[in-house]
Amino acid sequence: MKRAILILMIFFLILPSLMSVQTLYAEQYYKMYHQHFYYYPEDSAENIHYLGMALRSDFANPLNALCRIENEKEWEKYRYLFYMHVNLLIVDTYLKLGSKYDKFDAYFYNYPWKYANLDSLNTAESYYNLAKEFWFKAIEWSEKASEQKFAWMYLEEIQYWEDENFRIQDGDLDYEEVIDRELARLQRVREQFQAMDKDTY
Repeated sequence: MKRAILILMIFFLILPSLMSVQTLYAEQYYKMYHQHFYYYPEDSAENIHYLGMALRSDFANPLNALCRIENEKEWEKYRYLFYMHVNLLIVDTYLKLGSKYDKFDAYFYNYPWKYANLDSLNTAESYYNLAKEFWFKAIEWSEKASEQKFAWMYLEEIQYWEDENFRIQDGDLDYEEVIDRELARLQRVREQFQAMDKDTY
């Protein structure tokens, strides 16, 4: 009986390490990205971490790619589209994170929290600027994926990425315009908070 209990204890101690899977490849980190119904800053930070690791990690063998790869040219385009798409996800995540700290209006009754609101606006602005940096990186990868050598090549299984690429090249998808609009509005709200004094409360 004691031997059976000892064997069971050893089994349950070793089992978790046997079942663990080591995360090594870009595609594995990409699959860890997940959307939330409610976005909290820690959820966004977690997603940014996974996506950042996806950008820094090696790709899995083309046999384990997220779409069917038949030749080296498809493999090259796949990687460009992957980097473009991951950068776009980071842009979107930073925008959502920034919106959590943004103040869309400066109401006069917020004067007692004027400096806290200004700090919050600074945080939102930093996230919006980070989003813009990743947008520029997404454009670079989109341009590589749109080179003439890839003309008439379409990876159907990652159609969404292909569509994003087309929209960037067509000018239909332009995060810079969105981010600049948010930054301009944020600056107006900041100026309203800065202009507040005790007489407004």
